Amino acid sequence: MAENDTVLAAASAWKGEPLALATVVSTWGSAPRPRGSHMIVHADGRFEGSVSGGCVETDILAAAAGVIAGEPFQLKTYGVADAAAWEVGLPCGGEISVLVQPVSAEGFDPELFDRIAEARDAGQALTVTTDLDSGQSSLRPLEGSAFVNRYDPPRRLLIVGAVQIAQSLAALAQTLGIEVLVIDPRARFLTNERFPGVTLDDRWPDEAVAAYAPGPATAVVTLSHDTKIDDPALIAALAAPTAYVGALGSRRSHAARRERLAAAGVSETHLDRIDAPVGLDIGAVGPSEIALSIAAAMIGAFHDRR
Repeated sequence: MAENDTVLAAASAWKGEPLALATVVSTWGSAPRPRGSHMIVHADGRFEGSVSGGCVETDILAAAAGVIAGEPFQLKTYGVADAAAWEVGLPCGGEISVLVQPVSAEGFDPELFDRIAEARDAGQALTVTTDLDSGQSSLRPLEGSAFVNRYDPPRRLLIVGAVQIAQSLAALAQTLGIEVLVIDPRARFLTNERFPGVTLDDRWPDEAVAAYAPGPATAVVTLSHDTKIDDPALIAALAAPTAYVGALGSRRSHAARRERLAAAGVSETHLDRIDAPVGLDIGAVGPSEIALSIAAAMIGAFHDRR
């Protein structure tokens, strides 16, 4: 999940140092964090990530310190807190189980972080299985009491057309932890001043989109309003298992777009994948609100809720 990106980055930065990894391995009810959420703890007290949004982190830090000091792994369960007794728990009413294990060969082997990074860099997912009886994680499938966590590639957004909406969308996507690339062959539009901190690509969109090999963790949104730029990008995006494909324009312009793409050989099934007019219908007015509607639709597609 995208929320674990900062944990994976910290694991890389702290490689070779004494660490513990806490993982939400089961949830019930209105749990604040989903299964698979991580929190990594350094021996000096630093930590990254979250397993409950703050409700039980203090207790997890204490458990992590013990594990780093040589105590066995711990599987801790938290339910509703008794506020009168200052009991550690979840005021939201849910329940979670959290595994706290050493980052070592006897727990979560540090090499697993390397394997996860290699897979993500290659645009692939990797599954790690943890034996809840021994507290040891590996890439081997296991029988019995085991927790399986899937690490997907980092999310990316390919924006085609360096227009004003693209500026708002790029900034918003970055705050969501999504890697942003803006593609536009028009050099005057594609500048670092207009898109700070964003990867810029001035190749023709069909070439650029195909080169990035979009998959289930990639969204492609065309915003240029120029058919010579948008149409080739859409054809390339639809030829791949792209998670979300959106195109700016009215219903009337999209009907004409469908005719052009169909004439270019795009099937009806693929044409139906295009979200157009792009974004959720929230009555958006202006570039920032349109960008918000696009981001919401994109996130929904990443979670397979469209």
